[in-house]
Parts: sequence; structure tokens; C-alpha cells
Amino acid sequence: MRLLIQRVTGASVAIEGAEYSRIGKGFLVLVGVTHEDTEEDLEYLAQKLLKIRLFDDENGVMNLDIQQVEGELLVVSQFTLLASTRKGNRPSYIAAAGEAVARPMYERFVARMEQLTGREVKCGVFGADMQVSLTNDGPVTIWIDSKNR
Repeated sequence: MRLLIQRVTGASVAIEGAEYSRIGKGFLVLVGVTHEDTEEDLEYLAQKLLKIRLFDDENGVMNLDIQQVEGELLVVSQFTLLASTRKGNRPSYIAAAGEAVARPMYERFVARMEQLTGREVKCGVFGADMQVSLTNDGPVTIWIDSKNR
């Protein structure tokens, strides 16, 4: 399972030109699920996301986590995070899990983040053609793979 975390001052998802969800200060999190992912992978990434210190403290040092700044989460499924570009010029997505595996894992990840934060987590729509807009703050972008611990 992979996460791409972007610290944002704001982010939104639109579907067919209509806004679906929006957050202010927080994280836009893109989630990719593989065929081999387990609940252990999900829990590892949920805990990392909860505790990763990417927000500035009073001294301008990235020392605060999402809860300490009362930040919001926008979590969007993104199978292309699992692209392989090793051969040729057309990425292969064979490592990405199909909908039957990926959708429930994505939904459990969102539910787990809501449970851990005690706050609503905004989402995209699994499998939809979405337009994601964001203002990356910093810019700060971090990639975490549950297989690279």
C-alpha cells in the first residue's frame, strides 16, 4: 500500500465539473493498493499518517502532526501510484489491485483515519474520473510505502 501525502492550505475534488469535497489546511492523501496488501499494511500507514510531523511549530520547524494543527484530511484512491516505468514508455499498472480488493481496503483506510482522528475524512469517489485541485504548502510532498519499513 502506498500513500502520497501533500501538505496543503486547501484541496478539493470535482467530478463532472461539480465540487464533491473540499478541505482547508491539512493533507491531501493519494492511496494506492496492491494485491498483497493486508490489514497490517493499512494499520502501519494509518499510524504513520496520524503521527507524521509535517507542520511547522512556532520556530518554523516541521514538528507538528495533523492532529496538533487540527488539520483536515482529503483521501483519494489512485492506482497510478503503483505504476511501473521500468520497461518502455507506457507505465504498467499490474501491481495495482483490482476494484474487488482495492475499494474495500481504501474504504477501511478512510474509516480507520476517521476512527483515529475522531473527525470526518473527506474523500473522492473510488474509480471516478476526478479533478483534484490543491495548493501544496511548502511544497511538502512525502511518499510512504508499507513494504519499505
